[in-house]
Amino acid sequence: MKKLAFLAAVAALAGCAGSSDIVYRPADQKLPLHIKRIAVRPFANKTQQFGLEEKITLKVIDEFLKNGEYTVSPESAAQGVVVGEINHYILTPIQYDVNLVPTVYKLNVIAGVRLLDREQNRYLWEEPGLQVTKMFSAANLPGGLTEEQAREALWEILAKDVMLRTVSGFGVVSGVSRKKVPVETPPQGAQGQ
Repeated sequence: MKKLAFLAAVAALAGCAGSSDIVYRPADQKLPLHIKRIAVRPFANKTQQFGLEEKITLKVIDEFLKNGEYTVSPESAAQGVVVGEINHYILTPIQYDVNLVPTVYKLNVIAGVRLLDREQNRYLWEEPGLQVTKMFSAANLPGGLTEEQAREALWEILAKDVMLRTVSGFGVVSGVSRKKVPVETPPQGAQGQ
């Protein structure tokens, strides 16, 4: 009898484990309902490269316009503001030919991005180390890219990450920093209740 009960329990567990209907889906962490319009503040450029901030700012605005879930408006009329800065821009040759001329490059950009809730005057999310990397062949090789073309591809990826993080919720992009939900402090006088 004990064997039969044991076999029935094992069969039930095996049936549960083999089911493809059980999938972990965390709840979306959406923006507060009062945020209907989003502005993108021009990115700050903390690198030696000139002109990066304008391109990434325009790409982020384009991604929000393509998505269409939130209206893009000037900062004075927006409830949410995307604030960002480019912290690192590193172009590294990683492969050379026989004459020690670089043939493959790795372009690495790290940006810090935050979303400001203007009504509550606090950041809803912060990603201080959003990293994007592009490896590409030199422009003189077949299928190669110039540095500017590689940058454009990076801006596409970074802009999409910023938009997804804002629209789809926390944890949908991978950065080199820890993701956290801001901790709300209880109002004064509510602690002893």
